[in-house]
Order: sequence, then C-alpha cells, then structure tokens
Amino acid sequence: GGKDSQKSNAGTARYFSEGDSVLVAQGVSGSVAHRGSINKFVPYLAAGLKHSMQDCGMRSLAELHQGAANGTVRFELRTSSAQLEGNVNMEAYEKKLYA
Repeated sequence: GGKDSQKSNAGTARYFSEGDSVLVAQGVSGSVAHRGSINKFVPYLAAGLKHSMQDCGMRSLAELHQGAANGTVRFELRTSSAQLEGNVNMEAYEKKLYA
C-alpha cells in the first residue's frame, strides 16, 4: 500500500514488491507541485504503471487495449462525490511522492 506501510514492510508482501528498488504508494492521490528533474520521476511512473497493469491482470498495453475493447477489462468512473469522500483536494493537495 501506502508509503507508511511500505516503510514498515507491511505493504510490500501484499503487492509482491519486496524486491523492487522503486516503491510506489498505491491509493488515493492528487496533483503534485514541481519536484525537479523528470529523470527522477520516470522510474516512479514506470513502477506505478507496472503495478497498475499487475492489478488489472494485464501483461502489456496491447493486452489492456484488447481487454478494454472486448469487455474483459472495464473501468470505473469516479464521481466528484467519490473524490471528495477520498479526501482529495486537487487545488491545494501536495504530497511528496518520491525523493
């Protein structure tokens, strides 16, 4: 799960990420202010995409597209009420996601 549980090693076993060099917090997130070079962000983004693909049971983007087209993969739209319930304020929310 989140960064706090990953630090305590509680979330790594659940998401099969014990050996990952880049830890990714999964869950509700918001916008992030500028944090520097994209070279630091790309590995974080790639790891997040890999975890998301694993959560969907897909091995490639092509497989994800095919699953979305044939109905085996479906997406859920989140309403503004769901976003409020998740406590995300997109205008003022700032969280350091990577070092």
